[in-house]
Amino acid sequence: QLVESGGGSVQAGGSLRLSCVVSGNTYVTYCMGWFRQTPGREREGVATINSAGGSTYHAPLVGRGNVSYDNAKNTLYLHMSSLKPEDTAMYYCGVTPMEETKCTRPYKFWGQGTQVTVS
Repeated sequence: QLVESGGGSVQAGGSLRLSCVVSGNTYVTYCMGWFRQTPGREREGVATINSAGGSTYHAPLVGRGNVSYDNAKNTLYLHMSSLKPEDTAMYYCGVTPMEETKCTRPYKFWGQGTQVTVS
């Protein structure tokens, strides 16, 4: 089960930290990712972290985001800064097994999403 929080309304140029509490993850090697979606558009990747300690940032957030995972709290975070109106979207976290350094697609488990609105 994945439960996101931390979304809200923020002014352009501001920052937000999204959280995703992950419970029941039984994958030994895994990827955890943040994605976002706006009405009428496909879900797009924002940032990914894996059990080997690697992280990847996708085009929408390169240079403005930081993804991390707190093992003690079983919580995935996404810190976003210099937010723009085009960052407005529903943000989702997901978990999927990692096989041979690659994240399996599609992601297996998703949270319900948290809305981010930048104005």
